[in-house]
Amino acid sequence: MNPSVIREILKITERPGIISLAGGLPSARTFPVSAFAAASAAVLARDGAAALQYAASEGFAPLREAVAAFLPWKVAPEQVLITTGSQQALDLVAKVLIDTDSRVLVETPTYLGALQAFAPMEPRVVSVAGDDQGVLIDDLRARMGTGADKARFLYVLPNFQNPTGRTMSAARRAALVAAAAELRLVLVEDNPYGDLWYDTPPPAPLTAGNPEGCIYIGSFSKVLAPGLRLGYIVAPAAAYPKLLQAKQASDLHSPGYNQRLVAEVIRDGFLERHVPTIRALYKQQCAAMLAALDEQMKGLSVQWNRPDGGMFLWLRLPEGMSAQALLPKAVARNVAFVPGAAFYADNADPRTLRLSFVTSTVEQIATGIAALAGAIRELA
Repeated sequence: MNPSVIREILKITERPGIISLAGGLPSARTFPVSAFAAASAAVLARDGAAALQYAASEGFAPLREAVAAFLPWKVAPEQVLITTGSQQALDLVAKVLIDTDSRVLVETPTYLGALQAFAPMEPRVVSVAGDDQGVLIDDLRARMGTGADKARFLYVLPNFQNPTGRTMSAARRAALVAAAAELRLVLVEDNPYGDLWYDTPPPAPLTAGNPEGCIYIGSFSKVLAPGLRLGYIVAPAAAYPKLLQAKQASDLHSPGYNQRLVAEVIRDGFLERHVPTIRALYKQQCAAMLAALDEQMKGLSVQWNRPDGGMFLWLRLPEGMSAQALLPKAVARNVAFVPGAAFYADNADPRTLRLSFVTSTVEQIATGIAALAGAIRELA
């Protein structure tokens, strides 16, 4: 196991005056504190003793039913396993599906937290190439392996991916689902950001195309609050019992009180009213960052994408430049980011970096991007 590069950088951002474009934290301005205050009073008054007691490992039944109901394909509540954040979901998948030296496929680049969750099981993590549409199917086939070395699964984030912010196209999703079914390759679909679209919803989940061949991971962290530490797995019948056993061995159950809080908050269509306010805020902040990049990076040969949702964008420095070398110069100018190399399983691109725009104000974003451009000019 290795320390999280992001969490080490977050220590830097605690210094006074630092503008953090580094963390993957949702904006605290989106947390529905009053809704949770009311829900807490209702839960404790109605069901306090049960909320504070040990609970079923599968999760609070009304919450499992709610998850099954809001997913855009037919899901039975019995397929839903409530987890202590989606990070635990990744840990459980690793424990159930990985043996030492198992081949595991990931995108290029991929979520650092997944690489950390998989690492204790000692897999051989293999990167699959992609473009702005998603995973390249020909490279997936080339990386599959055969016999005992056949890949156990492909881990993929199709919506507003962390770290790049890219979204897999509908055509590429269809091709990936078809190829995975043909190859009998499990898809582990992680979707913490899928509800955070700005103008148009993303295409249907991969799991909707082949529910029996996919394990789907979701989270309440980005649409309600991460401090609740609640996520969920939707798994086919063949995998669910083992995931449940791994959950029981890990922590017995996720906090029953928190589960009841969420079930109470969302039971009257709250998410349909609340999530659009998050989208509007993040769209505004993303637009501010893109405008600042357009203005400040003129003449620097810096490349970046334009996300359609989520919390991140991906930037590539000029030839010969290193994001790791840039970081201390940026911090000296009171701005922080995450070097992109941490998000690669292998063959890292040292020129890449991740920027997050959701926890800073529009004014801080403008100041931070100007400082970053100054650091790049200093390094050039």
